[in-house]
Amino acid sequence: MPLTKLQFKPGVNRETTSYSNEGGWFDCDKVRFRFGFPEKIGGWQKISGSYFLGTCRSLHPWVALDSSKYIGVGTNLKYYINEGGGYNDITPIRLTTSAGDVTFDASANTLASNVGASDLTLTLTSALGFPNSGRIKINSEIITYTGISTNVLTGCARGQNGTTAAAHSSSAAVTCATLIVADTAHGAVAGDFVTFSGAASLGGNVVANILNQEYQVTSVINANSYQVEAREVASINSITTTSGLNPTYVFASTSDSGNGGSSIVGKYQVNTGLNTFVSGTGWGAGTYARGTWGSAATTVVTAGQNLQIWSHDNFGQNLLINVRDGGIYYWVKTTGLSAPAVNLSTLSTSAPVIAKQVLVSDRDRHVLAFGCDPENNPGVQDPLLIRFSDQENVTEWSSSPTNSAGDLRIGSGSEIITAVETKQQVLVFTDVSLHALQFLGPPFTFGINTVSENITIAGPLAVTSVEDNVYWMGQEEFYVYGGTVQRIPCTVRDYVFSDLNETQFAKVNAATNTAYSEIWWFYPSSSSEECDRYVVFNYQQNIWYYGVLDRTAWIDRGIEANPIAASTDHALYYHESGLDDGSFSPSAAISSYIESSQVDITDGNNFMFIRRLIPDMTFRDSTNSTPTATMTLEVRNFPGAVYDTVTSSDVTKTASVPVEQFTNDVNVRLRGRSMAFKISSADTGIAWRLGSPRVDVKPDGRR
Repeated sequence: MPLTKLQFKPGVNRETTSYSNEGGWFDCDKVRFRFGFPEKIGGWQKISGSYFLGTCRSLHPWVALDSSKYIGVGTNLKYYINEGGGYNDITPIRLTTSAGDVTFDASANTLASNVGASDLTLTLTSALGFPNSGRIKINSEIITYTGISTNVLTGCARGQNGTTAAAHSSSAAVTCATLIVADTAHGAVAGDFVTFSGAASLGGNVVANILNQEYQVTSVINANSYQVEAREVASINSITTTSGLNPTYVFASTSDSGNGGSSIVGKYQVNTGLNTFVSGTGWGAGTYARGTWGSAATTVVTAGQNLQIWSHDNFGQNLLINVRDGGIYYWVKTTGLSAPAVNLSTLSTSAPVIAKQVLVSDRDRHVLAFGCDPENNPGVQDPLLIRFSDQENVTEWSSSPTNSAGDLRIGSGSEIITAVETKQQVLVFTDVSLHALQFLGPPFTFGINTVSENITIAGPLAVTSVEDNVYWMGQEEFYVYGGTVQRIPCTVRDYVFSDLNETQFAKVNAATNTAYSEIWWFYPSSSSEECDRYVVFNYQQNIWYYGVLDRTAWIDRGIEANPIAASTDHALYYHESGLDDGSFSPSAAISSYIESSQVDITDGNNFMFIRRLIPDMTFRDSTNSTPTATMTLEVRNFPGAVYDTVTSSDVTKTASVPVEQFTNDVNVRLRGRSMAFKISSADTGIAWRLGSPRVDVKPDGRR
């Protein structure tokens, strides 16, 4: 028989069985299509060696008047401005105390009896003044405990922070790194950050400069006190690693009997928020992968409490930010990157106090607040209300005949989920409907029309716009709006939605990669609480493909030549940069593959005998001197059977100049009713693109 060309329809189809999808692709990872042919995606590299605290859910790029390039980075713990790879903390200040409102209490004592290396309780001569839970040191061993019963420390975890559990003799000194901070009506929650100044030495190891720095609240005792852990002097940012804070603890001595003096001032940043959606108390309540995360919650979490998600937009060279269901804040470039954003309500008596999202309408220069409080009832949130400032005025929100400030209210749904700007309008999503907000000019300023009812959206981050088209993931479908709302036919719909953690819908984030005409959605699979998979819609070719990758936020190329994404390792990455996985040092290989559906001869009546494979590939742009990919032919006798035989051969590039040349052919011996084709690579410096390989195949009877 003549050689048979293997040609497959572009895109992946998981809506049918592999056998019924003959002539198509069935599975893939780290692969895209260009001009109908599959190729490995580009690599990624860290933009710097710095890290941020928390999990980033949103990014916003802009350029200042002096050409400075900024990226706003909103995490569940802080808000940063990235410039030149460094992270500048501009998290707003919630509360600044008066001098003397804050005092410290440190603890130290001795063992009342001998302790073995495996003992989980420790008896002290006196536990008076020790916090109910904390971190202690005996000789060179660091120990954490979770409770106190009279003078007995219970729930001990031995050999912490790289130390080794050991036996200790009676009367050995027990020093404590955990400080109790007293501050009436502090309003802090576990995970919050506070910066102390004006403190004096406690008299021993805990000297003034140990106290006068930024701390993260480890636990809240009550409305008037909480705990922090004393550490060596270092910036919170400078001690950030891929696992979070990594401090060198300072343990009090018996000489630390002071309270820090009467001049202490505490500056509290806005409350931190959840990294994982929690419907009540328990699992996931707390800071991701830190401390007691993954164990029962120690504080009550409001049922249905949302993730900590920031919205942001630049107003000229300045920045407006809003923490969802919280305040609106304003950062002015001239104040510098060390200055925190300030609450807009302190600059304007008429500005909203609370909102779900903030956005600047670029066409007409109004600031829009969605799901905010009305002008006549400050602080009482209306989840369907939209307010807008006066034109070109970020501080004037009180409507009058002489300005364009005002408000509108959506009549359907229970809350505004998100809003996204297009060239001509702002689309506003509620939990059940879609609305178009359009600038009309005086006297009405804005008008709003209902675009579609009975639609859903996965969460506030699940939508993105390209030109005048808006794409989003619903809770069961994918949608596009280009004047009307339409469902996007999806060949991997069941594959995605049947393996999606619906309790974490709010984490789904949409991304554009316009260089390749792609819309990406990153989502948590059913076995994960964090985004670990992606699905891609190529709007130019109208095809779908997917893979495995942990990205929590994304911005397209613009101020930078490459897209930028945030990872769960607390770093930002340039994408489509290089060929490898830059999260490791040195960079690691990106494993990529694509596998076809089954192909048979004469509707599967006959067996086929395959004796030769003729590859058709290009390794152009590879940096590996001998780039290799693996082609695999797999055969079955019945659609439901496992593959009987697997024969593979490396396809090796033999020359690059002046014409690409490859392996001529590969001899194989395979027999079956149907065949599947797979190509994969798992080496560094590889860029591959598949053409139209051919096989030498002939009928081989019916038995």
